[in-house]
Amino acid sequence: MKWNLRMAAAKRDIWKSSELQRMLAEAGLVISAGKMSNLWAGQPVTIRLDDLDVICEVLHCEPNDLLVREPEKARARRPEQAGDAAELRPAVGEHRRHGGGAAPRGLVPPL
Repeated sequence: MKWNLRMAAAKRDIWKSSELQRMLAEAGLVISAGKMSNLWAGQPVTIRLDDLDVICEVLHCEPNDLLVREPEKARARRPEQAGDAAELRPAVGEHRRHGGGAAPRGLVPPL
């Protein structure tokens, strides 16, 4: 996904992150200077849906105006050969443990 905040802001004639930061604060979303810098110039790893909702309200846009799909990048992450995908699956009879929790009742884990 490509984060497109600057383009969405430019469509509303907002050219400075400080201006958007002030507008967001007026709408109830107070963002630190560091986080605002990352949202403005970076590619955030995560964003709260509540925050996204306020940003969209302030910019009069939709989430798909801010988050642009990049399907070629998703395709590039796929294994190159069908055999590669098979390596990711456990072999027959092999079991993968899925973190924490007790063993099912009646089963005793090996010592």
